[in-house]
Amino acid sequence: MESDGYIYGRNAVLEYLEHKPGHIIKLYLRQQQQGRVIQDLERLASQNRIPVQRVPGRKLAELVGPVNDQGIVAAVSEASYVELEDWLETVDVTRNPVIVALDEIEDPHNFGAIIRTALACGVDAVLVPKHRQAPMSGAVMKASAGAILHMPVIRVVNMNQSLLRLKEAGFWVCGTDIQAKQDFRNQDYNLPIVVIIGSEEKGIRKKTRDHCDMVVHIPMKNKVASLNASVSGALICYEILRQRQTEPE
Repeated sequence: MESDGYIYGRNAVLEYLEHKPGHIIKLYLRQQQQGRVIQDLERLASQNRIPVQRVPGRKLAELVGPVNDQGIVAAVSEASYVELEDWLETVDVTRNPVIVALDEIEDPHNFGAIIRTALACGVDAVLVPKHRQAPMSGAVMKASAGAILHMPVIRVVNMNQSLLRLKEAGFWVCGTDIQAKQDFRNQDYNLPIVVIIGSEEKGIRKKTRDHCDMVVHIPMKNKVASLNASVSGALICYEILRQRQTEPE
């Protein structure tokens, strides 16, 4: 397999080795790097017949740039996305599944953070467009702290057509817009729902907003114009969790 990119850092690479070793093509370790984590990585790589190469630190920098790679980089094949129709076949709509749809979130750190929060809140899938959307890269993997390996990510060519398909399947669509009248805390999320998070700069596109059954806003004070996309997503995801959680875990 040819490499689609790289992941780096102890936790990110360890998550891949433990849960998706078939996606790792080669493991690069900084020369003289030692320790228990390194031993675990080498053991898992050996078990899965993944080649390991010791290289100078400058080689790692050539692969992933000036990041905190912790002396560990893995070349990975393209991360796998889920087809919408395949995912729908596995879902019981009567159990009120939740999808978080991202409308052109191009920052990989926002993308990864949203996936991590969505997983923590029990969201069933994340929906992303094929274009003008951060890909599932090493930066997303690191920002999600490995959550991307456990969350179905549905990639679609046309977001608006996909929303119509989801509505046909029984989902309701909730958009987020600073101009909306409904406070997000007053919305009932106990139904099969798609929550759309727009980009920090542009918000939800108008055509996408037109497909929403309801639109909510996050109230803010002190002349703050907008929140980071991952923060907005976190607030709504936790409100959905709060409404659905009948008793403490």
